[in-house]
Amino acid sequence: MELEALQKVIAEINACGATLAAVSPQTIEGNLAITQDKKLTFPVLSDPGNEVARQFGIVFKFPEDLKGLYLKFGLDIAAANGDDSWTLPMPSRYIIDQNKVIQYAEIDPDYTIRPEPSHTIAALKNIAGWLDSCD
Repeated sequence: MELEALQKVIAEINACGATLAAVSPQTIEGNLAITQDKKLTFPVLSDPGNEVARQFGIVFKFPEDLKGLYLKFGLDIAAANGDDSWTLPMPSRYIIDQNKVIQYAEIDPDYTIRPEPSHTIAALKNIAGWLDSCD
């Protein structure tokens, strides 16, 4: 799972002077349960209805055939997210600086492909101003 992979590199992220926060369309209760279950030391914020993801232009709607397949396997996105939109954000990762400028973005339209934490760490180390603090 992506969140567990991020937990493994949290020390490297923090060593760069950065803060990690995950954003998920799941309900607050669902995100809290995952945070506790996976013993995450970073927040998993809730984005009801994918409103933030929509502002980033990364929301996709499940086609009916994929929705049916998910339901066959007992994966009810509507229940997990607390709405019936059957939308999810594309897997993505951003590095946003203190001036709220996106310095790095990795987005994949294929919902099965998650950004590699190693790519994020490498980008973090290459961003001006953080080079000296990532050791």
